[in-house]
Amino acid sequence: MLKEDRRVRIICGHYGSGKTEFAVNYAVKLAAEGGHPMLADIDVINPYFRSRERSAELEKLGVRVAASSTSATSLDLPSISAGVYSAFDDHSTDAVIDIGGDKGGITVLNRFSDHFSSPAEYDLFFIINAYREATKNASQITDYIDIFENTCGLKVSGLINNTHMLKSTVADDIINGYRLAFKVSEKTGIPLRYNSGMSGLYEKLPEEIKSRFFPMELFMRDDWMS
Repeated sequence: MLKEDRRVRIICGHYGSGKTEFAVNYAVKLAAEGGHPMLADIDVINPYFRSRERSAELEKLGVRVAASSTSATSLDLPSISAGVYSAFDDHSTDAVIDIGGDKGGITVLNRFSDHFSSPAEYDLFFIINAYREATKNASQITDYIDIFENTCGLKVSGLINNTHMLKSTVADDIINGYRLAFKVSEKTGIPLRYNSGMSGLYEKLPEEIKSRFFPMELFMRDDWMS
């Protein structure tokens, strides 16, 4: 199913939507399917739950990781390493780009504007978590998508329902998120690409969600975290 997506996949969404967890899972699944993924962490805004913090684990799973040039995760410097550019330039890789969730994070994409001469060259996936305060209804989400597109000059090509309550997520949470994401899809014309959730919930979901289900593991939260 991931092979239907374009080579460069940019993962965006409101702060706290779970976009980094999705980006990590997406890259791992690409590797498992025989791809050659590079996960480029260009989130220069949020100092927590950055994919670069799992670099060693991801490398063992077949995912190359490129990140901002600072080597200290406690720092938050708007610096992009040269290695990140290879995610765009090396056409032998499957690029997964994790960007920051607010306007500052979105603006970083402008540095790569010359790599996007056509929408056919990339997928821009917008993560929806119906339980986040700023994305609880379709109007909030469409407004945020408009802000995002106007800021970076790119078009969102797919919606991801990533509604969850962390380790307490049940099937009804995913279903509620699906209903909201479907409304946004109808309103904007942007297709709903995936419904993500822990793999153990798959059998409890209706068929319309199963058909686009993306199974997740929690890479970014340690066992002691709720």
